[in-house]
Amino acid sequence: MLDISVIRANPQQIQSASKAKGVDVDVEALLTLDKSFQQLQKEVQTLREERNAVVKGITGKPTPEQVEKGKKVKEQLDAKEAEFSDVEAKLKAILMTIPNPSKPDVKVGKDDSENEVIKTVGDPTKFTFKPKDHLELGESLGILDVKQAASVSGARFNYLLGDGALLEAALRQFAFDLLLKEGFIPVTPPVLIKKEVMEGLGYTAMGEADNIFELDKDGLYLVGTSEQSVVPLHMNDVLKKEDLPRRYVSYSVCFRREAGSYGKDTRGIFRVHQFNKVEMVSFVAEGDDDREHEYLLSLEEQFFQLLKIPYQVLAICTGDLGFNAARKYDIEAWFPTQEKYREVTSTSTVTDFQSRRLNMRYQDGSERKYLSVLNGTAFSMNRPIAAILENYQQEDGSIVIPEVLRKYIGKDKITPKKA
Repeated sequence: MLDISVIRANPQQIQSASKAKGVDVDVEALLTLDKSFQQLQKEVQTLREERNAVVKGITGKPTPEQVEKGKKVKEQLDAKEAEFSDVEAKLKAILMTIPNPSKPDVKVGKDDSENEVIKTVGDPTKFTFKPKDHLELGESLGILDVKQAASVSGARFNYLLGDGALLEAALRQFAFDLLLKEGFIPVTPPVLIKKEVMEGLGYTAMGEADNIFELDKDGLYLVGTSEQSVVPLHMNDVLKKEDLPRRYVSYSVCFRREAGSYGKDTRGIFRVHQFNKVEMVSFVAEGDDDREHEYLLSLEEQFFQLLKIPYQVLAICTGDLGFNAARKYDIEAWFPTQEKYREVTSTSTVTDFQSRRLNMRYQDGSERKYLSVLNGTAFSMNRPIAAILENYQQEDGSIVIPEVLRKYIGKDKITPKKA
């Protein structure tokens, strides 16, 4: 949620920033309601002071005049407070629909076609033979089963078996080992959160709720990404400035409907309804989020550099930014059989947008300020596994395990099943 004082000072800027994200905001109507809010706030305060003066003026048994005056003031105050509460609720409801403005350095663009590649690392993997895709490789190795998963759970689910499961465990431990050395605090979060928390995070706006699995009977949502339950860890908290930055690394199962992706990436495990994820979340002081954002991106790059998988970094434009992000970077890994880069991680700064909605602050001397919040993917497991299978495949169908993962798996190669 935005600071109303920022909207008052920059109404046209906020309207333009919202439009750049595809959201039409009637700032004029909002400011008209805000004026009513401010006027009612003053009137309520005046009546409360008048009520207090009446009470203080009673030194013994109240006179009939004092009783009548007290009754009249109370009736006026009750009516005015009810009116004030109604306007306050309406104002908050509108404020909750305004997206977080993008940072000044973010390109204005209509959709993902206008995202920009800002860095490319490594040369696309080349083979002397025709490479197989990750599904064919995984099935021939006996480490991936989507057919049985479809029978059990439906389309876009999968089983990881044997070395496939070990490969996922290796990626998880690899990420945790690196991030723990960086001072991240490990956390295993819940995967069900209350609807009002998800709304507070800003993940139900701009049609994003269509991608969330909902348990309507229980008033709960299944998380679609780990930070959705890690960020609220400090809901209604006040941290100390000297304890910042405060960084967490989480591991959890995540769920997505993948609404709007009908017909896309239906083969294999690239786009599924359930996946495990290692996520980074940072809480920093006001003004420190730009530096922290570059830091999280550097960690994501380090993971793929150590895995020795070619990748590129994208700066995301306003039209593809989402409701709560102020800036976002994606990393896309090279997929040989598709002959293109595909998204495997992202990192975003949401500034103090979520903190204002969930009341997350820190103490800075005598002042309490809202925390800036950032998130970044370490590994969204299925996608790096698919990238490893495709980039490390051998002509005989075996997979060379990336060197940094071998100590976790205890071998250097995944070989085909014997007939």
